[in-house]
Amino acid sequence: MATRIRLRRVGRKKVPIYRVVVADQERARDGRFIAILGTYDPRAETSKQLQIDVEEAKSWLKKGATPSDTVSALLKKAGV
Repeated sequence: MATRIRLRRVGRKKVPIYRVVVADQERARDGRFIAILGTYDPRAETSKQLQIDVEEAKSWLKKGATPSDTVSALLKKAGV
């Protein structure tokens, strides 16, 4: 099973909020996931925009989960 760390869209119409989740690579974007690592709100202030559990993200990366391009940039911003 290949796992990916990617964004899952939640929120309402035209007000996106994303959850950073670990999911099977073949699942749908908003389908079943394994774990929630944090949230990303592109419309919020910069201090509240990204909240990620850094330790859990590092452990999933050590287990072999590959981040998407967007999540990779967000993880760099969070210091992972």
